[in-house]
Amino acid sequence: MTEPAEHHKRVVSLLVEAMSRGDLAAFDGLYTPRAAVKAKAWVEPFLRSFPDAAMEIVQMVCEGDTVVARLRCSGTHLGAWRGHAPSGRRFERVDEVYFFTFRDGLIDGAWGIEDNLTRFRQLGILH
Repeated sequence: MTEPAEHHKRVVSLLVEAMSRGDLAAFDGLYTPRAAVKAKAWVEPFLRSFPDAAMEIVQMVCEGDTVVARLRCSGTHLGAWRGHAPSGRRFERVDEVYFFTFRDGLIDGAWGIEDNLTRFRQLGILH
């Protein structure tokens, strides 16, 4: 694997570790400045709702300046989320797939899909 590909995959790994620690400050060293602001605004409410959120990497593929990561996420619903009061219930191993684009060695954008249907069912929001 090429050096840039290894670097890009390492940055995504560090991002997943930071998410699992709830360390939004780490985003500043992983994202471009513009993208860091957007990423923190997206992730912070989720971590407030699920403060013990933990991510695991299932698979990563890198092509050029894009890393695709298949992830699994778990967490306990301890704060309001999407209009739903905290339930104290837990979701486990919910699948997510994200495409991370890089510029100058940093994440410059992300697009993803998450299995929120399974997450909602596990939290008892949908039956």
